[in-house]
Amino acid sequence: MGVAQAERLLKSRWRTATMAAGWAFPADWPLAEVDEVCAAMLEDADPGDALVRLGRARAEAGAGLSETLLDLAALHAVLTESSHVVSPDVDALPSRMLRMTALGWADVVTKQAGECAAEDPLTGLATAAYLRTRLGEVYRETPVASLDYALVMLRIDVHRASGWSRVVAMTLASDALRAVFDGGETLASLGPCVAAVLVRRDELLARRVSNLRVLAADRLADDPHVRPVGPAKVWVEQLPDTHAEARALLTSLGR
Repeated sequence: MGVAQAERLLKSRWRTATMAAGWAFPADWPLAEVDEVCAAMLEDADPGDALVRLGRARAEAGAGLSETLLDLAALHAVLTESSHVVSPDVDALPSRMLRMTALGWADVVTKQAGECAAEDPLTGLATAAYLRTRLGEVYRETPVASLDYALVMLRIDVHRASGWSRVVAMTLASDALRAVFDGGETLASLGPCVAAVLVRRDELLARRVSNLRVLAADRLADDPHVRPVGPAKVWVEQLPDTHAEARALLTSLGR
């Protein structure tokens, strides 16, 4: 049997087992990632990356975790049982197979949840999605938004810390942001080590940026576990001429 034929047979058996187990939307089952997993399994290669991609694809298509894992159990059943009638059992899944697929699924769902929420639960700052919304309002209301507004940026070097210390460092830096910018400005988290404040340009901006630089350094220096990530880099970022360019800028700054 040729490789292509073997892949088609595996995919067919897998689909049959999944449908029999109660897959709710048959038209949503075939994905390019399904073919990638079949190929990896038959080539006796490490299927980890393919399973992560499958988990992501299932989440993006709206499949729940239980449904995704039942589909995975159907694959495992047809790989380990020669009978045409198999009984998918999620509890029988090898731990690595389950973990890689679940990680891919959770990656997408976590990102979607973060984009929908208005506030980052760890730092208390608004999310990047909320900041993008505020920027849209600013660009619609202000003809010269790039002249009237700016972004005050704060970045810490989390690579110098490990584990929970990274979260603590960003929480301390966020406290400094809120202490300096307490007049109703939009304060947002753009990533695990980057925060931004949407501010109006005025004669006090330079002094407030300087105060933030000093206060953030003091907060980080107080804790010996997070001291290595400091001092925080603080700067003013000019807004571009259009909202579309501003959205692209936020994406770039959050990396």
